[in-house]
Amino acid sequence: MRVTTAAARASFWNEWLSNRLPPETGARVSGVVERDDTLVIFAESAAWSARLRFAVQELEREMLAAARGIRSVVVRVRPRD
Repeated sequence: MRVTTAAARASFWNEWLSNRLPPETGARVSGVVERDDTLVIFAESAAWSARLRFAVQELEREMLAAARGIRSVVVRVRPRD
């Protein structure tokens, strides 16, 4: 995937998530990236990762429908820079 395409996809997912997640949870997302057929959402801490996993579980079907080629969604921890 080209860098500009990856940046555009990350921007799409950041906006998508901010429109659907509770504000306090969405504010803790530290990044989003598509890797092959997986959407990886990063949370800023382990505690927020657990909350984000729960919220994403409720949105997963909608997320998979929003992007062709995405077959799974995972949440990982990546502190903000």
